[in-house]
Amino acid sequence: MTIEPFALERLQSLYEHEVEINLSESGVEPLRLEELLPADEVGRLLREPLGYPQTNGTVALRELVAAGYPRASADNVLITNGSAEANFVACWRFVEPGDEVIVQHPNYLQTHLLAAARGARVRPWPLRLASGGNGTRWAPDLDELGALVTERTRLVVLCNPNNPTGARLTADEVDAVCAVAARHGAWVLSDEVYRGAERDGRMTASAWGRYDRVVVTGGLSKAYGLAGLRIGWALAPASLCADLWARRDFTTIAPAALSDRLARLALAPDRRVRLLARAQRRIADHYAIVRDWIAAAGAGLAHVPPEAGAIVFVGYPQAVASEELVTRLRETASVLVAPGAHFGLDGYLRIGFGGEAPALRTGLERLGRLFARLPQPA
Repeated sequence: MTIEPFALERLQSLYEHEVEINLSESGVEPLRLEELLPADEVGRLLREPLGYPQTNGTVALRELVAAGYPRASADNVLITNGSAEANFVACWRFVEPGDEVIVQHPNYLQTHLLAAARGARVRPWPLRLASGGNGTRWAPDLDELGALVTERTRLVVLCNPNNPTGARLTADEVDAVCAVAARHGAWVLSDEVYRGAERDGRMTASAWGRYDRVVVTGGLSKAYGLAGLRIGWALAPASLCADLWARRDFTTIAPAALSDRLARLALAPDRRVRLLARAQRRIADHYAIVRDWIAAAGAGLAHVPPEAGAIVFVGYPQAVASEELVTRLRETASVLVAPGAHFGLDGYLRIGFGGEAPALRTGLERLGRLFARLPQPA
């Protein structure tokens, strides 16, 4: 099996700790352990055995994850090392050579690349810029999806809220996606790792419970500010969840014992509310910084306000490839952003704004100076 390099993850792995300012991340500023761990829990954590925990995640953690979805139970949850592992085992379970896989675009391209490596025909389903009564949005064309899904379609892949645009599908649109998939018995894989990071505080509609062939993936890395715990999950019908668990025996086997314990603290009902409120406040406040910078920068920059996630997808008119632009910014200004090409759409940059405000402002100023030096389009 030949697999195309995962360009976004390789870029970040190489450079995110080398630059002065990293605006390539899509989550909010990570919590420190002292912020998560109550004083009365320190002793318990120090006494935690450093062995294998329950390999599909402790019952307590799976119950806490399930509580975030309607009519879900611990039997529907598999704890994974990040949502990336959840997406990986789902693709491994579903995709065979000759299958068709429909992937929403632009997108975090993990599932696209995995499906192609498995020998599937990957068919992009693009979000398109559309204007309506509430302004311009990245909108799905459901008729186009209906034409793409055939009897050979094995999987329809969503990222909702979307990475990199920050757009989200409405409940009616998620229902419509499930209805299209159901015509041919296709599964829906809905990556919902940005759910809970909504700028307006309204939770995005989950695909869970809308169709009997749905797998939802999520985790603690984006809205919760706990990427370093590497805790994700897959939510699936119980029999399928057991099948995904069996595949996980061949990957990382189990979550880290300390991560499982800390994730239970993070997802306790009162703390879950506080962590999501923290993310939503930061996203609302820091988006205003980015919005004002775009308005002041000129240079033909344009964007659609993101509905969720600490990310903004900025289009630019200059005739330079996004990967080249990112390299120039990194080498001349020690700032890292993500190129649109790494999401399947060149001519854009994904800028993360979930970190600290001073670094965000400085990084944007440096990016603005780079745009000012580029030849301006006619």
